[in-house]
Amino acid sequence: MRSVVQRVSEARVDVEGAPHTAIGPGLAVLVGFRPGDGEAELAWMARKIIGLRVFADAAGLLNLDLVAVGGGLLVVPNFTLYGDCRKGRRPSFTAAAPPEVASGLFDAFVSLLREGGLEVQAGVFGAHMHVHLVNDGPITLLLDSDQP
Repeated sequence: MRSVVQRVSEARVDVEGAPHTAIGPGLAVLVGFRPGDGEAELAWMARKIIGLRVFADAAGLLNLDLVAVGGGLLVVPNFTLYGDCRKGRRPSFTAAAPPEVASGLFDAFVSLLREGGLEVQAGVFGAHMHVHLVNDGPITLLLDSDQP
């Protein structure tokens, strides 16, 4: 399981050209799944994202997490996070979970995040989306459940 996490001052998703959902300050998360991902990976990633201390405290240090600042969370499914560009010029997506698996994983992941008490908005699995965001910092992190 892989996520790209960006601290944002605002973010929104349009689906099929129409406004779908939006958040104010918080985190925008692109998430991709691979075969073999399951409950352990979902739980690890949810805990990691909820607990990331990427918001400034009164001293300007990155000591606060999403819950502490009351931020929103926008989660967008993105199988291209498992794109392999090592050969040729066209990415291969064979490392990504098939849609019928990834869709259920995405729904379960969003549910886990909501159980954490956060305001969670989500993109639509399998839809053509436009993601608009204002990266704050900029702060962008790559999280991979395979990381030690």
